[in-house]
Amino acid sequence: MAFPDPTLPIATCSASSCVDCPVSAKVHCHFRPKELIHFLLISFPGFIIGGAVIFDFNQCLVTMYIAVVVGFFGFLEIRVMCSHCPHYAEEGSTLSCWANHGSLKLWKYRPGPMNKSEVFLFFAALVIISTIPLPFFFLTEAWLLLLLYLLTTAAFYTTLKLFLCSKCMNFACPLNGVDGAAREMFFQRNPSVAEHWLNGKVNKETRYRI
Repeated sequence: MAFPDPTLPIATCSASSCVDCPVSAKVHCHFRPKELIHFLLISFPGFIIGGAVIFDFNQCLVTMYIAVVVGFFGFLEIRVMCSHCPHYAEEGSTLSCWANHGSLKLWKYRPGPMNKSEVFLFFAALVIISTIPLPFFFLTEAWLLLLLYLLTTAAFYTTLKLFLCSKCMNFACPLNGVDGAAREMFFQRNPSVAEHWLNGKVNKETRYRI
């Protein structure tokens, strides 16, 4: 589960070296441990608070909550979103990125955009996971914890968008914030990825014309 060597181009890249790569300042082709730590630090507080209030209400239900969270981030998200990421093409049976480090690659690499059903499942699961703890704050009258949960959840998504999604090379993710110019630079060095994105765009435009 080691991170890819930052001196070597990723599997989809056509460049022979990463030295002086113009893309590296705009897109994180190589994930680093500090990004994983950053992600864990901003994501765990909300889950810990949500799990704690559920545990306070019923110790058995918290096991179900954990199972749902692990099921989404460890399996469903990998299928509908992560399998589109160029990082998924790297060697090895597990992911070593900043958001799903250690998750199994149970599905084949599927470059290109997510389809409508995948986007729906992705957002639906996020909403469900985020709202599961809410009734338990009211049932236990844990108002301070509710405030902390809302603040940490909002901070998580805001920080995610500003500092991690803004440079992530998984353009398929609906939360991706890399600008068009940086994407084009990435596509120039990753023609196999660009081809699938072009095909996806053409197919989408064709469906709209029909």
